[in-house]
Amino acid sequence: MRVLRSDMSSWKRGKRASHSFWKQSIEALVVFSLCVKISGCSDVDELMSTYPLIDGHNDLALQLRIRHNNCLSQVDLHNLSKVSTDISRFKAGHVQTQMFAVYVLCGAQQKDAVRLTLEQIDVVRRMCTEYQEFELVTSVQELKDSKDNGKIACLISIEGGHSIDSSLPALRMFYQLGVRSMGLTHSCNTPWAESSSNFYPVYKRENNSLTSFGKVVVEEMNRLGMIVDLSHTSWNTSSAVLSHSKAPVIFSHSSSYSICNHSRNVPDNLLLELKKNQGLIMVNLHNTFVSCRDEANISHVADHFDYIRKLIGAESIGIGGDYEGATSFPHGLEDVSKYPALIQELLRRNWTENELAGVLRNNFLRVFEQVERVRDQLSSKLPSEVQIPFEEAHNPCRLILKRPDPRSPSSDQSSGAEEIAVEPHQSCAVLPSGRE
Repeated sequence: MRVLRSDMSSWKRGKRASHSFWKQSIEALVVFSLCVKISGCSDVDELMSTYPLIDGHNDLALQLRIRHNNCLSQVDLHNLSKVSTDISRFKAGHVQTQMFAVYVLCGAQQKDAVRLTLEQIDVVRRMCTEYQEFELVTSVQELKDSKDNGKIACLISIEGGHSIDSSLPALRMFYQLGVRSMGLTHSCNTPWAESSSNFYPVYKRENNSLTSFGKVVVEEMNRLGMIVDLSHTSWNTSSAVLSHSKAPVIFSHSSSYSICNHSRNVPDNLLLELKKNQGLIMVNLHNTFVSCRDEANISHVADHFDYIRKLIGAESIGIGGDYEGATSFPHGLEDVSKYPALIQELLRRNWTENELAGVLRNNFLRVFEQVERVRDQLSSKLPSEVQIPFEEAHNPCRLILKRPDPRSPSSDQSSGAEEIAVEPHQSCAVLPSGRE
């Protein structure tokens, strides 16, 4: 009997110990969950390894032109000085896909913008094929495959509609070269769309922020499966595009106007239209767009994320750092390796793993997939043959093709009557020296 009581006592002590163990385990699990949800003490590296970043905007190609005249043989992209971007820092920042901007100065608009754009596409294509860490991608599936293959995916985006010289055939040829996104303007108006900047007094119009030809450009981008980018466009142009586009659009590197009232940022009414469009705003990290001052910190950036999430939901948000294009960045976000610090701050502010998975990656994938879906729905539509009226795009370097005047001293008297005259013009080239 004594032995039985002893066994019973031991069993009860064991049961109490087991109960205490499970209770402590559950309490620890609850504490850990709260820690992840509230204080942001989860493993950010693990989160970003699972959902590596798709960044909407980087101007490394511009810096390669300015600093090295696009001579890739002179640089090692694994480690670059005097810039904020290289392969080593991409890896440290968990950047798995980068939308590389192809940008040429607005001063080239009436000159050789198309040639300069081709040269910038060339340097991005070379960069992303000559380095084994990179992989040039042109579709959602290729982007996903690149992650599985451990590659940094490269997407090409033209920054500024002046690059197509108001030509739909030029737009289509850029698509054939791998371009999958285009910003309709940069800091200058085009003959068919309006910029948020008044720096260049060109192609000014009243009450016509997106012309008939501009609408055709949007339609052709929808047909091709090219993402329409509204960063740098005026608010009126943005609103017109949001009403006209059949596919979701993006602001590839813009922030909230309500937090920082800079004209490059997006006001609430456009954010609400963007939500209806199922598009994406990819928050810019440049100090001037984040804090409206020369100085900023990570908290300032996170304020934009919080505000936009409250207004239109986390599913409408991405990240477009604008490294190499902008000149100053918040303390703690000085280069592309610092993205984990931003995610850490958002975790501290109660952002969930699902929300951050969207911000880092899934929201952009959803938009790109929908753009491709619209393309497939329009597959029976033939390429547009609309041409912009000559008077709308007239400039000294835009010619009317016509037969030569035999009375002109510049014409070749021995030539046949079917020859086309191309009259020479002075100063039809521009040398890039920096970013406006």
